[in-house]
Amino acid sequence: MNAEDFPTPDADVETIAPETLKSRIDAGEDITLLDTRMESDYEEWRIDGETIESINVPYFEFLEDEVDDEVLEQIPDDREVTVLCAKGGASEFAAGTLVDHGYTVNHLEDGMNGWARIYESVEVTDYDGAGTLLQYQRPSSGCLGYLVYDDGEAAVIDPLRAFTDRYLEDADELGVDLTYAIDTHIHADHISGVRALDALGVEGVIPDAAVDRGVTYGDELTTAADGDTFDVGDATIEAVYTPGHTTGMTSYLVDDSLLATGDGLFIESVARPDLEEGDDGAPEAARMLYESLHERVLALPDETLVGGAHFSDAAVPAADGTYTAPVGDLVDDMEALTMDEDEFVELILSDMPPRPANYEDIIATNLGQQVADDDEAFELELGPNNCAASQESLAGD
Repeated sequence: MNAEDFPTPDADVETIAPETLKSRIDAGEDITLLDTRMESDYEEWRIDGETIESINVPYFEFLEDEVDDEVLEQIPDDREVTVLCAKGGASEFAAGTLVDHGYTVNHLEDGMNGWARIYESVEVTDYDGAGTLLQYQRPSSGCLGYLVYDDGEAAVIDPLRAFTDRYLEDADELGVDLTYAIDTHIHADHISGVRALDALGVEGVIPDAAVDRGVTYGDELTTAADGDTFDVGDATIEAVYTPGHTTGMTSYLVDDSLLATGDGLFIESVARPDLEEGDDGAPEAARMLYESLHERVLALPDETLVGGAHFSDAAVPAADGTYTAPVGDLVDDMEALTMDEDEFVELILSDMPPRPANYEDIIATNLGQQVADDDEAFELELGPNNCAASQESLAGD
C-alpha cells in the first residue's frame, strides 16, 4: 500500500520531524521506535543507536478491526513510542490505532524517506590547511562529503545529487563561490551530484582513470589524473590515484592536511573490492587496494587526517564530531593495515556484507548509461551503503 492509501485515523496523532528525532538521539535520550515496515525492509535498513529500542511490527497487523493482543503486547505502554514506516502513511494509521488503545505515540514525518533527507555539516577542527573544511554527514546511509572554502572560493568532494541545492545555498551563506564539484570514483550506493552541479555552472571533476569504465560524459567534465591540483583560494586539492575499491578510485589530498579517501579507506574499515568486477575480480582488486593503501595512503605523515565517503554504525566520531582520524591512529587501531598482502586479501574477502541496494542501477546512472529523474534517483539510493569490506569494525573496539 502507498502512503495515500491509508485512511486518516480518527484520533489526533502528533508528528515528529526527522530533524527533531535526530537531535533527541544525539542528545542521548532513550528512544523507542516502532517500525511498521515489512520485516525484510527492517532487517536491511533501520534507525539504530545506543539509546534506541527498536521494535518491528509490520503495518498489516494494524489493519484488522481488532488488533491482536499479542501484537499490542510487543509495544511498551509506559513510555512514548515513535511509529515510523517508509513514507509516513502506514505509521500515521498505526499510531492512530495505538492512540485508540491508550498508547502515547507520535509518528515520524515522511518516514524513512524523511530520515534520508537529513544532511548535516560539521567543521573538521583538526584540519590545519588553508581555509575551512566541513564534513557533510547523511546519517540514514552513512554518506560523507567535504566542503573546503577559502578566500571566496569553495569545492565540494563527493556531492550527492539529492542535495545539489544545499551545496549552493551553503556556499552562498558562506559568501563564497562553489568552484569545483569533485568525485572520488563511480559510486555504487548513491547518485553523484557532480553532473547536476556542473549543469548549474560549477566545474565538475571526475577521475581520469574512471572514464574508461564506460562514462558517457567524459568530454563534458574536467578529468583529474594522478598529481593534478585544483586551487581553492590558498588551499590546494591534489588528486592521488588509489585504485582498489574501483579501478578509477582517486583520493584527494586537501592542502596536505586531510586525504578524502572516498571508498578506499574508512575510519573503521577498508573498502570492499567486488562492486566493479564482481566476485571473480575481487581478489585482484583487493591486491590493488593493498598496494594503494601502503604506497599512497599510509606513506603520508602520521598526522594526516583520513576522511572517507562513508561511516558505519561501528564508527566512533572524533572529538569534533567528524568521522576523521589521523593516518597514524588508523595504523595503530586497524590490524588490517599492518598485515602482509596475502593476509589482507583473505581478510577483506571473508566477511563482505550484501552489496548495496540497487547498486547496478546506481552505477549505470552514475556512468551516464541510464537516466533517472530526481525522485527515481532518491528512491534508488535509499538503504545502507555497504561499501566497506566487513560488516564489523576492523578498528578494534
